[in-house]
This record gives sequence, structure tokens and C-alpha cells, in this order.
Amino acid sequence: MSSPETIATLALMESRALPWNRLAGAIEEEGSAIRLLKSLDTSAQGRLFEDSGSAASITEFEARVEEWGREGIAVVGILDPGYPGNLRMVHDRPPVLFVRGTLADPDERSVAVVGTRRPTERGLEQARSFARDLVDAGYVVVSGLAEGIDTASHLAALEARGRTIAVVGTGLRQAFPKTNAGLQDRLARDHAVLSQFLPDQGPRRWTFPQRNAVMSGFARATVVVEASGTSGARMQARLALEHGRPVFLLRSLMRFSWARDYAERPGVYVVDSGHEVIVDLERLYSEELSLVA
Repeated sequence: MSSPETIATLALMESRALPWNRLAGAIEEEGSAIRLLKSLDTSAQGRLFEDSGSAASITEFEARVEEWGREGIAVVGILDPGYPGNLRMVHDRPPVLFVRGTLADPDERSVAVVGTRRPTERGLEQARSFARDLVDAGYVVVSGLAEGIDTASHLAALEARGRTIAVVGTGLRQAFPKTNAGLQDRLARDHAVLSQFLPDQGPRRWTFPQRNAVMSGFARATVVVEASGTSGARMQARLALEHGRPVFLLRSLMRFSWARDYAERPGVYVVDSGHEVIVDLERLYSEELSLVA
């Protein structure tokens, strides 16, 4: 059975009583999505969402959650113990995640490897090399299942017998690009695919920036392989810095003015190899542990 808290959280999302990037914090502050829903006194208490002009009851929404479950789509709310720890720490965390596959403790050691959909051959090989190095060092490779650098990163992690997770910019009943539908199914079967969107949500311009925010929050660091000034990978670098996460830029990116500007900022490292990323990450984690101690 789906929990009342899950249903209430989805109702709050659909009601849009609060912006999506503030809803998780409001639920945590209240300690209950049900109490928050009642306190806001929104129409979502009785009308959870509208589909073709007809209001759906709580019972009907519960049936949809159960249907998603039969398809292997789990709903993980912000108050659930299984909500990813890294993501819980960022300000724009989503109130729920939709998950196909299984989240695991090693996912705390995730590193995002991202880049352009139209890479050079050198860029593809660099993405593969970084993914292999990260897997060999015990990290989980995260990417966005897009064409180009993302796909190369996922496949290289699989070939290295490592764990790889996709954070996608659609609902989990969709695949974008369609050519990666098989890879998405493989990751869902053996690893995990995450989305913050309702399962039927298709690709839109606004869904991918939101996806980048979740990927940045889920991962401990972001590696940008190839990215133009308008790339979503550049946006993820900015988001990662906002989240207080280290950003690694390949030296080849220094031909772009945006990358040279970022390289001057605290928390940004210019690297030539996956080994450098790993050395810097281990040093940063050691420093964090010494501060806690």
C-alpha cells in the first residue's frame, strides 16, 4: 500500500501551492506532508489533480501509485529513510523521487560525469576514461542518459563492471532520446534510474535544468568533459557550486571563456585525468572528516 504521506506529498506537488524547490523544505519543517496539506487549506485536499478536466479522488490517486509500483516505479518521499542522503542536503531537493531499480549505500560515493550531446571523438574517449577510473576507485558514475558524453559515461561504467545511475529529464514511463530506451531499461534492471517528474511527463525545455539540479545534488562532485557556453553541463557546474560540491573541468574546456571564469572560483579544479579527480576527492573527504572529528 502507498503511504498517506506519499499521497499527500503528490497532492501538494499537483496543487502547486508552493514552488517545487521549496516544497521539500516545507514538508521537513512541518514534519508531515499531511499536516502541511491541511495547513495550506488547498483544493488539493479533495482534488489531487486534474486529468482531461475530471478531478481525481484520493482513492484514484492511490490506485495510480499502486499501478506505478507494479511497473517497478517506487516513490521515495523527502521524509522516507531511503531518500538519498547527498540530495537531502541541497536547498532545491525535490519532495519526491521516482525510482526504477534500487538505491544503495554506495550511491553516497557518486560522481556525475556530464557533457555535450554532440561530442568529439576525443571527448567520448575522455568520458570513457574518467568513468573507468572512477569505477576502479570505487565510485558510482552518475549521468543524465542523454546522447553523447552521458551515454559514453554510462556504457564505460557498465563495461568496467561498475555501478552507474541515470538521472533523467522525463518521467520514468518515457525515454529521451528514444534510442536510449534499451539502456534505460538495463540501468533500471541492474542499477537505478531516477526522476523527479511524474511517470508520464515527457521531455520539455524546463525539465532538463531541473534534472541537472537533482543530478548535482545526488552526486558528491561533477566532472564536465565537453560543454559549450549554452550546454546543460555548464548549468550543472553552476548548480554544483551552489550546492557546495566540487566541480572538475577538463583542461580542454579552457578554450571557452565560461570555463576560464569558473576555473577562478573556489571549489573548481582543472584536471587532465580521472586519477587527478580521485586524488582531489579523497583529499577533500579527508579534510571534511577531520573537521567533523
